[in-house]
Amino acid sequence: MRPQLSQRGRLMPASPIRKLMPLADEARQRGLRVYHLNIGQPDLPTPAALRSRLAGVPEVVAYTPSGGTAEFLGALQRYYRRLALPLELNELIATTGGSEAVLFAVLATCNDGDEILVVEPFYTNYIAFATMAGVRLVPVASRGEDGFHLPPLAAFERALSPRTRAVMLCNPNNPTGTVYTRAEIEAIGAFCRERGLFLISDEVYREFVYDGREATSALSLPGLEEHVILVDSLSKRFSACGLRLGCLATRNRDVYQAALRMAQGRLSPPGLAQLAALGIDELGADYYAGVVREYQARRDVLFAGLSEIPGLFLRKPEGAFYFVARLPIRDGEDFARFLLSEFSQDGATVMVAPAQGFYASPELGADEVRIAYVLEKRDLEASVRILAAAIPAYRAARGLDAMAPAPAPSAPAADFHRPVV
Repeated sequence: MRPQLSQRGRLMPASPIRKLMPLADEARQRGLRVYHLNIGQPDLPTPAALRSRLAGVPEVVAYTPSGGTAEFLGALQRYYRRLALPLELNELIATTGGSEAVLFAVLATCNDGDEILVVEPFYTNYIAFATMAGVRLVPVASRGEDGFHLPPLAAFERALSPRTRAVMLCNPNNPTGTVYTRAEIEAIGAFCRERGLFLISDEVYREFVYDGREATSALSLPGLEEHVILVDSLSKRFSACGLRLGCLATRNRDVYQAALRMAQGRLSPPGLAQLAALGIDELGADYYAGVVREYQARRDVLFAGLSEIPGLFLRKPEGAFYFVARLPIRDGEDFARFLLSEFSQDGATVMVAPAQGFYASPELGADEVRIAYVLEKRDLEASVRILAAAIPAYRAARGLDAMAPAPAPSAPAADFHRPVV
């Protein structure tokens, strides 16, 4: 008799970001250049202040404390203090990437069958973490026409059930590039406080905010000390995805102790990564400002170019380095496959991430893609030219009926914010 997979194993989804990589590999084997707009892998150099620390690798690369080394936790504490987010060392846990921080937060707050409210579209790997934990994600839909800002609180009320344990937000948002206003974060915080829910706040992209905006940390909200669990990562901020180092921060003692016991169960976070990360103390405000200037310039190049494509709809991203665009297509995955397998221009093509995998509602996102602006401006300009040619070619190849162009996304952000009331 053949052994059977668990239900969890059967339900585990493939990543919409990575599952088409074999097609990209085949395209390269055919001699094509592939512009990767599908994945949030920054191309900026990892700061020398981090890389140089690896020259001091100890003779024995040993286990580190389960919650992180005192030196790394101290560096994290100083980083958050500069953001006016005071934390004690015993309110911080080093994790293997931000992914483990999210998983610890879910496991510490939910039992099998419990529910977490999440604004969709959302970071697709939340589905994977919830599946691992036996937790159900309950979507609360946002709209592109509103810049994917939070829907009214009535939508969160309707999504509540006796099994709801938490709300999970990503701010600035992956995949939409939305930066929630302070009023939005305060409203969700009050909602969680009044209903006894945890607020899991993914703030990996907090520095990536444009046009003078600021990202409000859930940890800054008074009266929510027992509710907020912050999850964070060094991956994007320092262009160091391969370090696989993040953290969980909470002032809730029970959550901290539960997460620490989970950390003990997996022994220790990456020791060499913690050694490298000590270099963050050497990075001042000029480093962060330079990164923001570069990504804002990339955003502007891509937004201006894509806005000229007939039938394509998007709002100008406010932060992170992603956005979700609606295309005159019917199947984002089929379009992504077409780009890699059937289309090229001047020896190159583009890889995008089908957006349907960023939704829990199966009827949403089929005509959307997520695009990451993590390439230099010249490559983004080339990508725009390819997409401008690929969309009509795809429509012709698939025999699609003519669709009216979407409204021009020219309104400033303030014109389409829908307040949370």
